[in-house]
Amino acid sequence: MKHPSEIISIEKANIIKSFSAEAEKAGTLQPDQLKLIYENKWFNLYVPAKYGGLELSLAQGLEIEEAIAYADGSTGWTVTLCSGANWFIGFLSQDAAQDIFQTSKVCLAGSGKPSGTAKITNNGYEITGYWKYATGAPHATIFTANCLLEKEGNILQDEDGHPQVASFWFKKDEVTIDNNWNSSGMIATASESFYVSQLIVPFNRRFNINSKAAMLTNDVYQYPFLQFAEATLAVNFSGMAMHFLDLCEPLFTSMEKNKYRDDASITILAGKLSNSRHSLNKYREAVYASIEDSWQELQQKKCINDALLQRVSNSCRQLALNARLLVEGLYPFCGLAAANPSTEINRIWRDMHTATQHSLLNYPLS
Repeated sequence: MKHPSEIISIEKANIIKSFSAEAEKAGTLQPDQLKLIYENKWFNLYVPAKYGGLELSLAQGLEIEEAIAYADGSTGWTVTLCSGANWFIGFLSQDAAQDIFQTSKVCLAGSGKPSGTAKITNNGYEITGYWKYATGAPHATIFTANCLLEKEGNILQDEDGHPQVASFWFKKDEVTIDNNWNSSGMIATASESFYVSQLIVPFNRRFNINSKAAMLTNDVYQYPFLQFAEATLAVNFSGMAMHFLDLCEPLFTSMEKNKYRDDASITILAGKLSNSRHSLNKYREAVYASIEDSWQELQQKKCINDALLQRVSNSCRQLALNARLLVEGLYPFCGLAAANPSTEINRIWRDMHTATQHSLLNYPLS
């Protein structure tokens, strides 16, 4: 299968890379990186053409996300999370979609944790909450958030006795951003917190991320959100891991020989790198194959069987896990350059290990 560097042009990749260090220092993507994203409609990978999007299939979108993550982890993660949020257009009322997507710089950011409450009123909802980790917050035009539903002072329960959770969207001027993103990696994602207090919103601000509730008929909105999210995050791990492995090669070939690092050791190390590339590609192929099979079944049968969805989930988890393990297996042989925070290879290391803290591909344990 194609190497991530073959998916987007060298010129585009170089723009992303050339501002990566500056973006990390500033704590947010740089204007030239954002300009490239807007021009190529990367926040709108899955948005219909009539709304200014690229209207890609899931596999096509994954290839681009992986390629951008290969160029730079923070840029890839931001494009992935924001294009994933822009995918919500399929579940918004069409009046809301027309309003939100009238700008070419539309970018949705938000949080899936239900750390807010939405009181049901006669005219809509009164919302109060605080949400962490809204990737792309500085350039977001819309914020999305999950809330517990409350009525007459009581949290509503579903039929299984669990608190009812609902999704809402807010305009940028309705939220307050708390600039508290502080991590060792993924720094330029600017995954800040945001909050609202007693914000009154109309009923049409609520939406349901469920294929049965989709407002648009495109196949991508019939694809289950869980596996959609798992796949888009997984290819970020493989993109970053491929970049790390590619940077290992010049480090290994330029190493000076000594009594411990002789010809035999260098040959073994080259073989370890080659095997790592082969293994990573095997896990990548498994993900793309499962996505292709599930996509074909969706198109043919308008649904995907549970066993195939589980295969997608398993392949994504295996890719994320083994991408990290393969990188960790080579890291000790990269020398102090890999431990220097100013180097590209160290930034990839920090980005990957920050990304692993996203629990989606870690749990449930198996």
